[in-house]
Amino acid sequence: MKQQQKDRAGAAAAQWRQEKPDWDLLPMELFGRISEASNVIRSRHIEPLFAAFGLQGGEFDVLATLRRSGCNEAGLYALTPSQMYDATMISSGGMTNRLDRLEKAGLVERMANPKDRRGTIVALTDKGLALVEQVTERHLANETRLLSALSQTEQQLLNELMAKLLMGVEQMDGPDV
Repeated sequence: MKQQQKDRAGAAAAQWRQEKPDWDLLPMELFGRISEASNVIRSRHIEPLFAAFGLQGGEFDVLATLRRSGCNEAGLYALTPSQMYDATMISSGGMTNRLDRLEKAGLVERMANPKDRRGTIVALTDKGLALVEQVTERHLANETRLLSALSQTEQQLLNELMAKLLMGVEQMDGPDV
């Protein structure tokens, strides 16, 4: 039996409207819905898919980053650790932990960087390549299913609006206090 989803943001805004009818609560309601949609999608639909393949979301991000980077001249899907930090936006410590787990599972390997004797590169193994392609295909199908409540036109509009919102907020300073 499917769980009835509550509109928590709408309910909170309705309560505030009763208490403060002169306040414009659309921003609070909208950000509440964005946050809740993100939490529900990630916890109920995306993380369980990754877990079915023995991965955590961050580990999938590492594998996907390597795969989408394309093959290098040696025929490897590989990046330096600093390229990995830049592409995934996580700390070097967090990246090291993920790489340790993925290497232990045989999905990536660390090797000497042929362009820098002091450095290393991280490359997908054949097992890692096969897994990331399988998971990514299922992940895309899952995301398509999750968006099916919206028409193709609505999906495109939402995509454009979210890109515009993100660009705008990235240019702003911290909170206006």
